[in-house]
Amino acid sequence: MTDTFILTRVRAVTDNTVLPNASVWVENGLIRRVFSETEPLPPQTYTLPHLDGNNAYAFPGLIDLHIHGFAGFGPENGTPEDLKKMSLELAKQGVTAFCPTLYCGKPEDMERLLHTLAPAAGTEQGAKILGFHLEGPFISPAKPGVMKPQDISPADLDVFKRLYEAAEGKIASVTLAPELPGIFPVIEFCLARGILPQAGHTNATYDEFLAGAARGVTHATHLFNAMSPFTQRAPGAAGAVLMHPDISCEIIADGVHVHPDVVSFLKRVKPAENIVLVTDALKPTGQTEGPFIANGEEVIFDGGVWKRKADGVIAGSALMMARGVKNLVDFGYSLPEAAACAASNPARLMKRSTTGKLAEGFIADITLLDDRFTPVKTFINGKETFSRQ
Repeated sequence: MTDTFILTRVRAVTDNTVLPNASVWVENGLIRRVFSETEPLPPQTYTLPHLDGNNAYAFPGLIDLHIHGFAGFGPENGTPEDLKKMSLELAKQGVTAFCPTLYCGKPEDMERLLHTLAPAAGTEQGAKILGFHLEGPFISPAKPGVMKPQDISPADLDVFKRLYEAAEGKIASVTLAPELPGIFPVIEFCLARGILPQAGHTNATYDEFLAGAARGVTHATHLFNAMSPFTQRAPGAAGAVLMHPDISCEIIADGVHVHPDVVSFLKRVKPAENIVLVTDALKPTGQTEGPFIANGEEVIFDGGVWKRKADGVIAGSALMMARGVKNLVDFGYSLPEAAACAASNPARLMKRSTTGKLAEGFIADITLLDDRFTPVKTFINGKETFSRQ
């Protein structure tokens, strides 16, 4: 498949609008130009291959910064081959880039896992691996969620340096609790190396959260989940995120982890450019036959989410990015706003200045979705990686 072509007859979702019956000129894997229906194609495009988009929505490629696995593949399986297969399966879901997310584990176990998995990054053939997201080990014992309390560790810069070295520097982000003693050197280490520190699994008071933000922790992991809540006398971590528009946040828009009206409300108090759609999907998402295992425990699908079989506690999401985009639209977000949450915002957080938008000069990572927001084609670096047809 060539990486130079004209994609015709699409509804192109750009920064500010949706262009009906548009065309996208892709040249050498980059977007050369996006044409509206009123603009004639230049003569030099006449001889290029023309791909009919069949009136699908053309979104910038979807980017998932927080995902534990899909279709039975994930970091917890402990092989580079698993990450490569996860990459291919995610491309079928319209995802063009992702951060494989490691559960909180004992530092030595996370170190071994990262050492094993690191070679996969850069050899994948589907969705691009942007780097690993570590969900721990420096999180609050008071807000473990489904993380195993015995695996939570005190903040320790030397420990994090070993994790960084084991990952060959391929850590994109780390979820941590900003209130922990000794966490500030870890934050400084991350910022100096382009690693995104994000506040999550945190019991921080409002003031502690803002102290972390002043140090550079200005992004929050799965807002409202596994963090100190917003109340009238103790605004907590959730309140700090809500009341400070410059603090960005993940949102799991499955309608279960966060009520749809709260997802809608979030856009009223925070600029859409600071809202990042994530799935937090677990490894069995997309599997049809059990038993379903996530983080070493059996889970069951119930009420739209994965729950631990042992106690019925929500273990994680079964959301996929394309469905998340649909949900955002159903919850009151415009198509351009939903595209920003799913593509340009995560790209900006990852400092990927040439991806995440359907615009001239950007890498041609493009996702075509039909009217039901089901993926029909995925282009990565201008190459057709998946086609439903």
